[in-house]
Amino acid sequence: MEYTSLGRTALHVSKISYGTWQFSGEWGQIKQEQWNAGKATIRQALELGINLFDTAQAYGFGLAERLLGEALQPELKSQRDKIVLATKGGLRMEGDRIVRDSSVGWLRQGVEESLRALGVSSIDLYQVHWPDPNTPMEETASALDELVREGKIRYVGVSNFNVEQMQAFERTRKIDTLQPPYNLFRREIEEEILPYCEAADIGVLVYGALAHGLLGGSFSLKTTFPPDDWRSQHESFSGEGFRRNVAVVERLKRVAQEQGMTIAQLAVAWVLAQPAVDVAIVGARMPEQLAQTAAASEGHLTPETLQEIESIMRGAVPIGSSAPE
Repeated sequence: MEYTSLGRTALHVSKISYGTWQFSGEWGQIKQEQWNAGKATIRQALELGINLFDTAQAYGFGLAERLLGEALQPELKSQRDKIVLATKGGLRMEGDRIVRDSSVGWLRQGVEESLRALGVSSIDLYQVHWPDPNTPMEETASALDELVREGKIRYVGVSNFNVEQMQAFERTRKIDTLQPPYNLFRREIEEEILPYCEAADIGVLVYGALAHGLLGGSFSLKTTFPPDDWRSQHESFSGEGFRRNVAVVERLKRVAQEQGMTIAQLAVAWVLAQPAVDVAIVGARMPEQLAQTAAASEGHLTPETLQEIESIMRGAVPIGSSAPE
């Protein structure tokens, strides 16, 4: 496992972070055997050298955070400085729907709930999950800065913010990190967001490196998703666009094979080859899945291979994901 500094923070982190979105319930109901497998996968992450774990209050509203806290309990009690915990807040349930809320009151409540769920007294990196158009950025930034001074969080990040939103936030408090979506099929951050972060020395940890499973290599034209999996309702995973992208992945598999990699390793190595990216967040439900992907931190792609990948991607259809609402 390779390590890096996360932006200008004092956090020394693995280039692969273990993410826990898959335990939110949005990919299907979490049963007891999946809970146990999740804990085993988190333990496997430690054995592989991963020290950065990313979760969120809204991933099952405490479900994923509790799973992570339980799995890491021995280390969090005796070696707290060896583990870097990143979580996110600023989303809440209103009836049966999720709304964005980065107000002082909800952020404070969210931090307290995350601390309890994780079983710790301080969170290393607390991120605003999505920009809230109804709360002034000054209020959000001031609230998080106060929580830093109180010692409840160490660093402040944002997620899914554009440059204008980051600039508005930074008029009150410096942003330490950004967490955007980024993969071979979703590259809009290359135009403005990554250059801004690189110039401002904002740490970048990206999610979705495997394009929600598309770059895992197991999808075919016959692939379908359960009704409670959000992909079953998303246009990116059906129709002509999906057909074209499956064909692109088949071509990428041949490149990966030439490099002695799996397609998933190639996808993660490509993300980490981008100069402004510090960390790739990878999710896995089973230990064997993670063992394969984590090796990508040491997979360095040559300029020639990167150029070949660019050529293949000209035939791709860009994909997105669902917003929290």
